Amino acid sequence: MFQTPYNAAPFSRFTPTDYLPAIEKAIAESLAQINSITQNSEPATFKNTIEALAYTGLELDRLTAMFFNLNSAETNDALQAEAQRISPLLTDYGNDIRLNEALFKRVKAIYNQREQLSLTAEQQTLLEKTYKSFTRNGANLSLDDKERLRKIDKQLATLKLKFSENALAETQHYQWVITDKNTLSGLPDFVLEMLAQEAKKRKVQGWVITLDLPVYTAVMKYADNRDLRQKLFTDYHSRCAGESAYNNETNVLHIAQLRQARASLLGYPNYATFALEERMAETPEKVIAFLNEQLAKDKPQAIKELEELKTFSGLTDFQQWDFAYYAEKLKQEHYQIDDSLLKPYLALDKAVEGMFAVAHKLYGLHFTLTEEVEKYHPEVQTYKVTDENGNYLALFYTDFFPRAGKRNGAWMTSYKEQYRDEQGNDSRPHISIVCNFTRPTDTAPSLLTFNELTTLFHEFGHALHGMLSKVTYPSLSGTNVARDFVELPSQLMENWCYEEETLRLFATHYQTGEPLPIEWVKKVKAVEDFMKGILNVRQLNFGFLDMEWHTYPHLERLENVRTFEQTVTKATQLYPPIDEMCISPAFSHIFSGGYAAGYYSYKWSEALEEDALEVFKEAGFFNKTVATRFRKEILERGSSEKESILYKRFRG
Repeated sequence: MFQTPYNAAPFSRFTPTDYLPAIEKAIAESLAQINSITQNSEPATFKNTIEALAYTGLELDRLTAMFFNLNSAETNDALQAEAQRISPLLTDYGNDIRLNEALFKRVKAIYNQREQLSLTAEQQTLLEKTYKSFTRNGANLSLDDKERLRKIDKQLATLKLKFSENALAETQHYQWVITDKNTLSGLPDFVLEMLAQEAKKRKVQGWVITLDLPVYTAVMKYADNRDLRQKLFTDYHSRCAGESAYNNETNVLHIAQLRQARASLLGYPNYATFALEERMAETPEKVIAFLNEQLAKDKPQAIKELEELKTFSGLTDFQQWDFAYYAEKLKQEHYQIDDSLLKPYLALDKAVEGMFAVAHKLYGLHFTLTEEVEKYHPEVQTYKVTDENGNYLALFYTDFFPRAGKRNGAWMTSYKEQYRDEQGNDSRPHISIVCNFTRPTDTAPSLLTFNELTTLFHEFGHALHGMLSKVTYPSLSGTNVARDFVELPSQLMENWCYEEETLRLFATHYQTGEPLPIEWVKKVKAVEDFMKGILNVRQLNFGFLDMEWHTYPHLERLENVRTFEQTVTKATQLYPPIDEMCISPAFSHIFSGGYAAGYYSYKWSEALEEDALEVFKEAGFFNKTVATRFRKEILERGSSEKESILYKRFRG
């Protein structure tokens, strides 16, 4: 398509205003392909309808992947303005396909005779998913209701974009300038240097605290000044709320209400019922029962941990902004280990080498830096990925540091899915991981906290799921799996961070080259479950809040987001309430990401991950037989069969 090495994305060919005409042209070509399917005079068959449909819009997919990935990682006012034009077009395009009566008639005819067809398991999956993509998105509605659906979808597309833009702007524009160094008592030198460097970049005197995650977590963990911690905690947990210039509270209400209206139009009692129908959990009742079961297990432990922290702190009014600070102090007392000791051994460039070495030991992969592939930012690195026989498998992009125009957090994405084309050629994927790690300073390379190290391995687990895909159809490729299954490879991969054999691959002091002391390795493993009860309840809080937003029966009556949050999450609250706290307006996972009625997936996948981990523990973390089975039954298979079948096949 692009006539570039590996058909890689040609970022430099496109200015922000070039995307719209290119996408309009690709939409027209895709709809022409759809038209040729519906006008085919031959009776509908799997090949001339289902398979033909599966290969439409591939050029459009490449263009939109480029555009929206840039809009997340390297955006600007011009790109955001174009997104407001492009997103409604794509919404209309999707509905032009799903609400096409002639096309649905052909799909339905094949679906109705599916029992008589000799289809492979992957073909059966594609047929079922294709049919449901129509029935679950309005194909059986009346003409009037189809128009209502179109309007709802366009409104949702616009609101989700606005939500994302506000969340990014809130983070980008926040700065807290500190001129008195005494205010920053307790912060290690590496944190002070990070804040000083930010001040220098912004051309102000002193130190600058931002809402970037590396800054926020470090200040909350080390700052002795309780007032400073309180203000930063409150500012972070009230982003896009209250008096914010980027207030998202109305957007949150409208998104939730429109999702409810869409589900109701399609015959579902709420959005969660609609979303979960095609996931492993199946129903909201099962999810809520699962969350309650986890809470019953974790909350007593969390309360016990919190009491220990309160006693240790000596405070009579222990608050949420005290948790990270006193947990770090208590951890140091119990284990004599902390990030300031570990960071010099966790240089990012070495950690990446170690991550690649793990992938080589498990799956025989090789990662080679390449200058053939264009980058969208100078800090991005690109790799050619090959197997043990030298066969090309994927392109891999890494983008590790926070900057203006890049949203917070960490994620894996793709610029191109894997699939076999209509001539049978294996078209390999282009995968990217995007993070916001601690930047290099004037005196040291990027040095990771241990939490950042696990984040790196987590996103790499997603990336392996994308890179090792080996299916036929693009819509079933890589991480295109049920939301409550997609976190299995990523959460499983985190466990390698705690293994001595892994750390021995890369954990050496960036100045002296000395390896991480063996007694520290043991402490790292021992501290893995420290304060796990409190951290688990925090995740469950997010899961319950997400489910409430997508099952609450009276959304149209809601006026106050903060009051709603406090009411529906009482069961998970461990601390005194904070009046200003309101997290939904910046809860991007569920309001602009793909986790609506799906945040429980992290805990659900964790249960799967713990079960899968036992297989590796029994055989050895680097056992090739088990790794090969995991690759063949999980990583290569995408959603070519039901996820429960794939997992059972791996587990035996």
